[in-house]
Amino acid sequence: MTTVGASAATGRTVAEQVGTLFAELGIGQAFGVVGSGNFHVTNALRAAGVPYMAARHEGGAATMADAYARTSGEVTVLTVHQGPGLTNALTGITEAAKSRSPLLVLAADTPGAQVRNNFRVDQDALVRAVGAVPERVHSPGSAVADVVRGYGIARDQRRTVVVNLPLDVQAAPAVEASRPLTTWRPPRPDVASVAELAALLDGAERPVFVAGRGARGARGELEALADRCGALLATSAVAHGLFTGSPWSLGISGGFSTSPAAELIADADLIVAWGASLTMWTTRHGELTAGATLVQVDDTPEALGANRPLALGVLGDVAATAADVLDACGKTTGYRSAKVGERIRAEARPAAPAEVVGDRIDPRVLSAALDELLPAERTVAVDSGNFMGYPAAYLQVPDEAGFCFTQGFQSIGLGLATGIGAALARPDRLTVAACGDGGFLMGISELETAARLGLGMVVVVYDDAGYGAEFHHFADADHATVRFPDTDLAAIARGYGCDAAVVRSTADLAVLGTWLDGPRDRPLVLDAKVVADEPSWWLAEAFKGH
Repeated sequence: MTTVGASAATGRTVAEQVGTLFAELGIGQAFGVVGSGNFHVTNALRAAGVPYMAARHEGGAATMADAYARTSGEVTVLTVHQGPGLTNALTGITEAAKSRSPLLVLAADTPGAQVRNNFRVDQDALVRAVGAVPERVHSPGSAVADVVRGYGIARDQRRTVVVNLPLDVQAAPAVEASRPLTTWRPPRPDVASVAELAALLDGAERPVFVAGRGARGARGELEALADRCGALLATSAVAHGLFTGSPWSLGISGGFSTSPAAELIADADLIVAWGASLTMWTTRHGELTAGATLVQVDDTPEALGANRPLALGVLGDVAATAADVLDACGKTTGYRSAKVGERIRAEARPAAPAEVVGDRIDPRVLSAALDELLPAERTVAVDSGNFMGYPAAYLQVPDEAGFCFTQGFQSIGLGLATGIGAALARPDRLTVAACGDGGFLMGISELETAARLGLGMVVVVYDDAGYGAEFHHFADADHATVRFPDTDLAAIARGYGCDAAVVRSTADLAVLGTWLDGPRDRPLVLDAKVVADEPSWWLAEAFKGH
């Protein structure tokens, strides 16, 4: 138990008190766009030592903060102005909320008496509507308790929390107070559930583990149990990289799976989802799990069985549950035969076709070439769109922190900001932001942010001159609304202060090798003109749910 907010300082406003409190809570990074409503509180947190990164748009700031939280695993702060500051950030906040990111949003709010204020909207209702947790600083006397409560929910339950701070409360004199910061701990599984899962593993001939977001950080416990029962290992997309290096890893389960991986998962007689919600994307609309006994382990009761019917739901922390089951189950060979191991090694990655040199490059050829050229210590951030399967399948990552996939809301336009947030969280790794041309142009204002910060990151634009998912899905329709004239995105990027090049063949990637040699003091934008004559292999599968 930690006590916070017990400063002996006097004469402060609530805004100054709250800003200082963030530093006392251990916040390591803040993002935002400053308006009059969050000006004083933002300066207070900066004065208290919390690094602050100013974005060009609240939507970009929200996504950067989300990506930083995911990549670092730490609670991250976003500060926004009242009214439009919050609504501008709402898409990023929705993505964070759906993805259970530990994000703490400090939103200014209008004074309670000003019902006709132009900035006034029901901010609590907005926050609740998108799945985030609304909190509020109610008064000077409750300010410390209110902020600490919101922080605790974000930290321990990995929720996105929006703390609304009305302007009249901000301006009031602070009331010095202390409040113990209590810790919420996820449940330990009950004995009966552990015994039942152990029995299922003992009897399984072809077990597969599918690890999701809730399994991040539990690799050791899961691999030990998988070794004991002979399970093959897979992840949902958001946990990609969790089992990098394991000879029994199948990679991503679902739409991004290789054909051999999908076949091995579909042939399983027992599938255990560890902190994975078993969405239609992870299960290919249930096709990959149809023939198996299905078990789900999660620390949130409402997650159990939410997307697929279960034979067993286990309420418990992933690492703790795996450790308890390890003690209860016997050792079996399971799915791990020499033949299966050889198949995994031979077909772990999708093959790229031979390059055909022309005006546009095949996105598979591009992605495979990038994987060879880029350093192994990398973070890959992926936007949404027709292209997204290529970087997800071809660009290897060192671990689960090396893949930042802001796809919980399926909004395009988040990829560049995602890459910036991830790059700030892991400056020791090269960040690669993969975007489509449509999403890149939606978020392009943050290219100035990346250049201003001197971020040595690579932005790869899979440029098919349109909204690829739509013109491929609606193949026989009028495409005037989803196709656009070819744009020299490299020239635009240079105008923002980036290094940039147009890529039409693998020979054009020589610029990447030169840039990697240093000094890497600005982003490199590769405007890759990709062929657009066929959809990515996962697109038809994805659109089954629409």
